[in-house]
Amino acid sequence: VQLQAYGGGLVQAGGSLRLSCVASGVTFSNYAMGWFRQAPGKEREFVAAITWSGSSTYYADSVKGRFTISRDNAKNTVYLQMNSLKPEDTAVYYCSRRKYYGSYYDSRDFDYWGQGTQVTVSS
Repeated sequence: VQLQAYGGGLVQAGGSLRLSCVASGVTFSNYAMGWFRQAPGKEREFVAAITWSGSSTYYADSVKGRFTISRDNAKNTVYLQMNSLKPEDTAVYYCSRRKYYGSYYDSRDFDYWGQGTQVTVSS
């Protein structure tokens, strides 16, 4: 299983970015997917998750209303649209595959991880 995340970059506060994560070596449509992030000196934290069908989504309170997770199972890709970005959103963002069962919020229930993509929001 390989997860390749891309789309990060440097953006001013209030701006937008869209992250993408392409999966290979897995039946992508069978699994829920998630995005996590880790800022320097901090633990990895949950950002958003989406069920295998895309019918349900879950968000951290800190990003609710600003970020949108979506997926295209035909393209084996999960997206994270990030709007109204803030300096505190600065982090390395990781996509991950959730185990067949488990929490949508707990990183311990996610078993495969992408390499991460850096998002930097300037004030």
